[in-house]
Amino acid sequence: MRLSIRHTTRYLFDTPVVHALQRLRLTPKQTQGQEILEWEMEYYNAHPEFVYEDQHHNTVNLVSVETGAQEVTVTCRGRVDTHDHAGVIGRHAGHLPLWSFLAQTPQTTPGPGMRKLAGEVGKRSESRLDTLHHLSGAILDRVEYKTGTTHSRTIAEEAYAAANGVCQDHAHIFIGIARSLGIPARYVSGYLMMNDRVEQEAGHAWAEAYVDELGWVGFDISNGISPDERYVRVATGRDYRDAAPVTGISFGTTSTVLEVDVAVEQQQVQQ
Repeated sequence: MRLSIRHTTRYLFDTPVVHALQRLRLTPKQTQGQEILEWEMEYYNAHPEFVYEDQHHNTVNLVSVETGAQEVTVTCRGRVDTHDHAGVIGRHAGHLPLWSFLAQTPQTTPGPGMRKLAGEVGKRSESRLDTLHHLSGAILDRVEYKTGTTHSRTIAEEAYAAANGVCQDHAHIFIGIARSLGIPARYVSGYLMMNDRVEQEAGHAWAEAYVDELGWVGFDISNGISPDERYVRVATGRDYRDAAPVTGISFGTTSTVLEVDVAVEQQQVQQ
């Protein structure tokens, strides 16, 4: 499937910028199941400094904000060819060893509720893949998808205890419980083409877990499926912070995201 993507982020600084840098993880990965045909980024009141690959093989664009600016806009556009591999990404790659994805982070660490669910899931006598699918379904049963109830700093146990959250929370809960069961797991940020609309309010997030016979396998807990050809992987990490689309370093000012516009649609491929 050929997907056309447009992603615009506009954010404000509370005072004119003296010095600010932004790390942008907005470039899709060239990986199994997807090929990047073209990708470009445009900036308003910012300019690129350099591009590098981080420890998770994420492409990171480091940009500096123009002195005196109070508003910055970043627009990405591109086309990606995707293929359905039932969520299987395959072998581990990256600069971090596989065992590093067993360590909890502050956003994934289980509390009493998650530990109880881990105990229930861990008692089942089944394959690792079946256990992970069962875990995904159990999380969705207990944590309703509901916008406006959590934020980017919400930790997994908070969302689990509140019994609602969004895709980021579902992914963190899944990752935290999988790791507690001895299964390496990581966070994925990217895009999902919705069947009922092109324009979206934000990107999407899901999780991946390592299965010995298959390698990394994706689980979209919020939608109860493994990623298919409608999904585009952009960044991966131990949690949201490692894969966040935009993170900043500023002096004497703070920034607030004003709006995010995402459009994902299928394009016809000329034979």
